[in-house]
Amino acid sequence: MVVKAIKDIYNLKDTIVAISTAPGESAIGIVRLSGPKALSIANKIFISKEKKKPSRFRNRSIHYGWIVDRGQKTEIRKQKTKAMSQIKNPTPDRTIDEALLTVMRAPATYTREDIVEINCHGGVLVLKKTLELTLSRGARLAQPGEFTKRAFLNGRIDLAQAEAVLDVIRAKTEMGLGTALGQLKGKLSKRITKIRNILIEVLANLEVSFDFSQEETEGLNSRQIIKSLKMVRRNLEELIKSAEGGCILREGVVTVICGKPNVGKSSLMNAFLKEDKVIVTPIAGTTRDIIEDIINIEGIPIRIVDTAGIIEPRDLVEREGVARSKKCLNEADLILFLLDNSRPLSTEDLQIINSIKGKSIIVVVNKIDLKTKLNLKRIEDFLKGKRIVKICATREKGIPSLEDNIKKHILGGKVKIGVESAVVTNLRHKKALEESLKFIEASIKNLKEERGEELVAEDVKEALGSISCIVGEITPEEILDKIFEEFCIGK
Repeated sequence: MVVKAIKDIYNLKDTIVAISTAPGESAIGIVRLSGPKALSIANKIFISKEKKKPSRFRNRSIHYGWIVDRGQKTEIRKQKTKAMSQIKNPTPDRTIDEALLTVMRAPATYTREDIVEINCHGGVLVLKKTLELTLSRGARLAQPGEFTKRAFLNGRIDLAQAEAVLDVIRAKTEMGLGTALGQLKGKLSKRITKIRNILIEVLANLEVSFDFSQEETEGLNSRQIIKSLKMVRRNLEELIKSAEGGCILREGVVTVICGKPNVGKSSLMNAFLKEDKVIVTPIAGTTRDIIEDIINIEGIPIRIVDTAGIIEPRDLVEREGVARSKKCLNEADLILFLLDNSRPLSTEDLQIINSIKGKSIIVVVNKIDLKTKLNLKRIEDFLKGKRIVKICATREKGIPSLEDNIKKHILGGKVKIGVESAVVTNLRHKKALEESLKFIEASIKNLKEERGEELVAEDVKEALGSISCIVGEITPEEILDKIFEEFCIGK
């Protein structure tokens, strides 16, 4: 699945090990080994209740026993003294933990290598000592994502599926998880493979036609080639369009709450989260830093950000808070601009309006439980085409309507989000598809204008190369390293 030149760059002869569970105290912690020496290392550190070596365990079986540090000298002597047969129970000074050990033999494993998983108690010290013991017996500490990288390099999954593993881990909503699982199962890969096969057939026929231009061949004629390339173009355009919603599911939508001090930004944040996460007081300027969390609006992950009130700063702390608020506004996908229903429009409101013009905005009128003093006619030009939602954040009145408007604003009636078909969720994939589409457009144009089959073939080769990067058929080493360094160690 991956070209041999890329595979040869990486050393797959080492046996790697890592703690595969999150740090901290827990009931269970897992130390995972993968590689040619996984079973022999297990032989050196594990004593099963039935006194059988892990290398003799039945495949896909779990065994109870002890993790034991016998010491290097004991290891050297064990063949002569037959120490294993003499041990009825490990001695306390050598025992690290009681554990369950699972054996999974190649090639039917996650990495297509021999894998041993040690289920210890989930204490920090226990896991550390078990990890150190495997390292002292010949394993190497795994790099971030190296288990998944080996699954890719050994041909169990392609690169798009490998990236989907990280998407599954990081999924923020059920819809996002469903999309990631679809990619992990190969939905996108199958679509890419179909496109690649068409391009390979087109390229083969083009090369035959100009290699044997003086002879009669049964290659595709120009009309058939154009038809095939248009089919590829249509598929590429569909996948690129799916990225509009797919990237939302993967990355979330950065939604910033902004407004002048004491307008109810923190109260709105708490209403979204349904908990008192942010301190709320009648004192203006209570929030001085950025507070961020993720909410789920009907399957869409929203990265909601509460900011400090944008005012003329009175001290160094307020100056930093306002600077961070402005930075968030510049990076926001959507802005919830809060106005206070109980106060007239102020100079501060107008200053904020001037700073957010041209952004994606929903205007939120808060404190509708109080007497209305807000006159929106003064900002009619600003409000044109914008959604206006009225709420009372402290009583959570109008919040469902606001969430519905956020969803409608994000989808805009155009972006479709679903998990039934292949969905592009990765910016790298989108760029590769766009690059491929550019060359397909050029090849169709050159073919219609009869500029020569050699030129058309070069365009098709470039298109094929761009799309092949998605599944890892042609992928530079530095791109592979960049992809897998985002993974946690142990996956």
